[in-house]
Amino acid sequence: MQLIPRHDPYLVVRSTGGLTVAALRGELDLVLVRHLRPELDALVRESDALTVDIRRLSFCDATGLGLLAHCAGRMHRRGAPWRLLCDQPWILRLIRLTALTDVLHPEPGPPDFPDEQDAVAGLPDPLGQPDPAARLDPLGPPRPVGQPVPPGPVVPLPAEPGVTRPVS
Repeated sequence: MQLIPRHDPYLVVRSTGGLTVAALRGELDLVLVRHLRPELDALVRESDALTVDIRRLSFCDATGLGLLAHCAGRMHRRGAPWRLLCDQPWILRLIRLTALTDVLHPEPGPPDFPDEQDAVAGLPDPLGQPDPAARLDPLGPPRPVGQPVPPGPVVPLPAEPGVTRPVS
């Protein structure tokens, strides 16, 4: 496993084999997008599979969603697996309202960890020591973008008064 050394309070990246997990925190707005885009572009280019964990974001605007959609699209064009871990109803609503659900495929992911160094569940210790407390992701391995979402845990979305939805 390779721990990418950084001192960035907004991005923690862990990589093992071809799987890379990037955990974002803070406010994903124009300022943070400009800061993170080169790093996320490099991860998209170099990763065999990429999981982006946005469960610790306190804010996300259209610029942030644009960056995530850009990354997902590039992973899809490469035929590489993409996952977006998100369990915040307000971000899920924003993804749905911007019609990006089919591009981003948000999923809830494993339980959250109190320490950002443990933001990636189920990966071994950077020194190669197995972590006995490692938790396996109940959703299984990443899947390529464009594949149908398998039935499984569903993140409930809050009702939106005054918003009509097309009947499926």
